[in-house]
Amino acid sequence: MTLRKIQQTARNLGLKNISRHRKESLIRAIQETEGNAPCFKGIDDCGEFSCLWREECQG
Repeated sequence: MTLRKIQQTARNLGLKNISRHRKESLIRAIQETEGNAPCFKGIDDCGEFSCLWREECQG
């Protein structure tokens, strides 16, 4: 997913200071806002197969 799409997703969730985040930290902030563990690129061999970020995270 492009950074612009990630930023738009963050805006839609009401996150602030979006432009200050790098891609990885912005994705983690989105995960946390959605009530999920902020684990993007933090878990090897993740078992969460329905995650929106899985392909980029585990790929």
